[in-house]
Amino acid sequence: MADFRTHLSAAVGGGVLLAVAGWRGDLWTPGEALSVAMLTAFGGILPDIDSDHSHAVRLIFNTLAMLAVVAGALLLHSRLEPGALLMACGGLYIGVRYVLSPIFKRFSVHRGIWHSLLAAALCGLITSAAGYRFLALEPGLAWAQGVAVLVGFLIHLLLDELYSVDLTGARLKRSFGTALKPFDYREPVNSVLMLLLAAGLTPWLPTWSALDELVAQGSAFWR
Repeated sequence: MADFRTHLSAAVGGGVLLAVAGWRGDLWTPGEALSVAMLTAFGGILPDIDSDHSHAVRLIFNTLAMLAVVAGALLLHSRLEPGALLMACGGLYIGVRYVLSPIFKRFSVHRGIWHSLLAAALCGLITSAAGYRFLALEPGLAWAQGVAVLVGFLIHLLLDELYSVDLTGARLKRSFGTALKPFDYREPVNSVLMLLLAAGLTPWLPTWSALDELVAQGSAFWR
């Protein structure tokens, strides 16, 4: 499989390309383009969240902890006094970074459900729903950010599959087919639960017409 630096470099490159293309095509502003590039890069390391010991998993949970703090501050600032708000945000950071992370490592398997197209779609949907509901983004931008995470995720899965092909020996490694798969064949229950979670996000998502418009604008620009 590709290493952390390769995954990150490819995702950053893909994110910059996607962001600049959308900016030049008047799909988003320079500031919005930056968020698209960053989310693509984040999506590019996200599948390795199931790896117990890697640079990626530490970076992912540090980032998720910071996002939890930001979300908590936005949601609670009008309800709590400054001191209580600070304690709540600190609790969110500690909970995600030092409680959720070990639990996740205990129950996840590398190259399992998180290396699948289903997981890629779920992460994209969660990003769009969170941006739309919690950050009050415009529907089109919320969908664009979800697509950015999806693109980065797919870059990671594709790289893993490419690195499973030994061109010098003209053979396929044992890891071939374990990344770019529709779902986790070994754990169908986990796949069903993830599918149900994705379906449960439907009421929280931006309007589908905004996604259709984004796809149409993007297709017109590339043509």
